[in-house]
Order: sequence, then C-alpha cells, then structure tokens
Amino acid sequence: MIVLGIETTCDETAAAVVTDRREIRANKVLSQLDAHAPYGGVVPEIAARSHLDHIDRLVGEAMAEAGLELGALDGIAVTGGPGLIGGVIVGAITAKTLAQVLDKPLVNVNHLEAHALSVRLVEPEAEFPYLLLLVTGGHCQLVSVEAVGRYTVLGTTIDDAIGEAFDKTAKLLGLPYPGGPEIEAAAARGDAGRFDLPRPMLGRPGCDFSFSGLKTAVAQTVERLGPGPLPPRDVDDIAASFQAAATASVLDRTRRALGTFRAAHPRARRLVVAGGVAANSALRAALQGLSAEEGWILSAPPPALCTDNGAMVAWAGIERLRLGLTDPLDFAPRPRWPLGEVRAAPS
Repeated sequence: MIVLGIETTCDETAAAVVTDRREIRANKVLSQLDAHAPYGGVVPEIAARSHLDHIDRLVGEAMAEAGLELGALDGIAVTGGPGLIGGVIVGAITAKTLAQVLDKPLVNVNHLEAHALSVRLVEPEAEFPYLLLLVTGGHCQLVSVEAVGRYTVLGTTIDDAIGEAFDKTAKLLGLPYPGGPEIEAAAARGDAGRFDLPRPMLGRPGCDFSFSGLKTAVAQTVERLGPGPLPPRDVDDIAASFQAAATASVLDRTRRALGTFRAAHPRARRLVVAGGVAANSALRAALQGLSAEEGWILSAPPPALCTDNGAMVAWAGIERLRLGLTDPLDFAPRPRWPLGEVRAAPS
C-alpha cells in the first residue's frame, strides 16, 4: 500500500509518500518561518496563501522523489483539522481533487491522531494500548491510545498549550520566533535556580495542565528587571528557569497519568511523547528518567516526525485504510476537532 500524505494545518506545507512497509519514500516540508518571524507568530492569512502557492509543487516533488506516478498511489490522506481553517481548506481541496481525478480512496486524518500514531511508523513494536503525551504549539494532552480512532483523553491544558508558553516566553525575552529552540539554546547556558518560577498544577489531582500562570510569572520577572533589553545573562537564566518549571509540571502530570493508565491497562508499559515540543532535549531527558524509574519504555519519533509533516499523515492514512475507514469527497474541514470525536472502526 502506498499513500500520499498532505499537511497544511499551520505554518508548514508538507507532502510525503509512505508505504505500509514503513518506508518513507519522500517527505517534503516547506517551512514558513521567515514569512511569520516579523510578526512573532503565525499569521493565518499569510499561512493560507503560502500553502496555496506551494502545495502543488510539493506534491509533485514528493512523487518525483518517490519515483512514482500519481496513478501508483493506493490512497490520499490529508489533515482535515484541527488547525487554521484557511490552510486546512487548501490541503483538503488539493486532496479531494487528486482523489476524484485519480479515483483513489480519500482519508480525512485528524492532525492530533497523526501525531498519536506517528510512533508506529518508526517503531513496529509500539502496539496498542500506550500512553501518549502530546505536546505541540496548540495542544498539551495525555491520551490513552487504545486503537486507531479510540482515544481517551486523561488530561489536557485548561488554558495555554506548552508550545505557546515557550513562544510567548521567548518573545518576552526578545528571542526570535519560533521560541522553542531559542529557549532551549538559552536555557543550556543559564542557571535554572536563579529565578523561583511556579510549577503549575504540581501535586494537584488529575492530569490537566496549565501554563498561563507560569507565562505571567515570566512577564512579571522581565518587568521587574527592566526597563530596556535584558542582559544576555538574565535572558539565559530566565529561559533556564522557565524550562525547568515547565518540565517539572509536565513530569508531575505525566506521572499521575501513568498511574491512571496502568489501572486500566495493567500490562501496558509504553509512554510515547509526540508533537513539536517533544524535540526539546531537556523534556525528553526528564521523561526518560521518569520512564526508567517507573519501569516503562519511552518511545519518541525522531525530531523530523515530531514537528508537522506529511509522513505522519500518510501513515495515519495507511492505518485507517487497513481498517476500511475512508471518507467522502464532501467531508468538511474543521478548525476544531477533538480526538474524542475521531471515527473508529466498528467493534
């Protein structure tokens, strides 16, 4: 089975060709960072226009790199949401057109599901069920992944996502966009013990996250040290303190989720971390330590499959096509699409 995956939910235009033998024949990603950097964040109108300008070329380049004609495809998969609706519509129209012209099955993939299943593309031993920590710019969730289309959300953010908190903190510190890698680099030079920043939700019942209070504490710290640009040492120390606080919060929430998940699935012992923030080395190291302490296996896709990409979409399409889960040409793109509303195969 060979599937084309198309991803346009945010600020990466992506197309990939993947086989059911877990071969990534092509994985083309066009970043829009330079276009959005002057604004310190993603501008939806600019993102949609860029997707429209480049998606056809990227699909062509992916097929050429894979050494295939479009007619060799067994299906077309596209993220139909959640995401910035303008970009989602561009991807959906492209996929629908290809599916209709080529008379191929169409799969409407939930963007979060693509992240949730991406580990199975690179680790065949990652069998259901497993516990997923999904950390992205727009989402922060702990999810029991029981099967394709069967997800139980154990915890989610009650305000900001962790990726957003990284980006906003970077902006407060005068660091370039995107903020995640900049914070990580500054934190490596800084003293994480210099500023006493809050650890949101630490020790509280449940598995939900909160990052708005931490973000506010960073803003207050910057204001207290101002006015004017901060000295490099202050930037590095605040970044290190912020990263340490965010990591401690995620670790506490994940530890609680391990217990909840274990009660429902006593034999399962795999923790998967996915999403763009999963590329943060400090977070990965902390999760590795937690997993070793609890006797679990930590799995994480390589960084190229953690950020938005077409390969994870194509693989999710393969997973759904195997179960006979296809979608009509008139499916509606969705700006919001909770994992709990994803369609599963009949029991």
